Amino acid sequence: MLSYNQVTNSEINNNGVSIKEIAPIMKLNLRGKTREFFTNVGKSLNMILPTEANTSSSSDKLTAIWLSPDEWMVYTNSMNKEIFDRVFKEISSLNYGAVTNVSDQWVCINISGDNLYELLSMSCPFDFSKFRDTKGSTTQTIINHIDVIIHNLGDNNINLFVRRSFSNHLWDWLNDGANLL
Repeated sequence: MLSYNQVTNSEINNNGVSIKEIAPIMKLNLRGKTREFFTNVGKSLNMILPTEANTSSSSDKLTAIWLSPDEWMVYTNSMNKEIFDRVFKEISSLNYGAVTNVSDQWVCINISGDNLYELLSMSCPFDFSKFRDTKGSTTQTIINHIDVIIHNLGDNNINLFVRRSFSNHLWDWLNDGANLL
């Protein structure tokens, strides 16, 4: 893993929206579809992966986001390399699927507040009407022409994942958008 550099050390609190980077945060990409894959993921992570589109599941320390029928992002607030090593040993080394550490690829931005969905809707084609009321729901969409993954934590609170190469641009856009609310 690279030496982690935050996108920003600041926090935005403007017009009913709070925006901050959550760092460091470990993110794993899991791919597989065999029974052995699901069994070994369940044993090594102590959780069941979501199998319904645009949903998530959680354990006490980990959250899994459904990305496609055979792909998930698992994230946690710790940078515990032992988790990756354990899952890699139980999945990739046995050829049941693929485990990739994508911690350095994705930046996690937490956005909360009463005007959260108004901010996102300013430059996002996704209809948040059902999403906002369904805790644990996820979506992959675009904001200001940038691919993002959004995880609804409930109570007007989301984690937004953006590729590191676009994170500064999105941060600036979120700041400007919050000023316009």
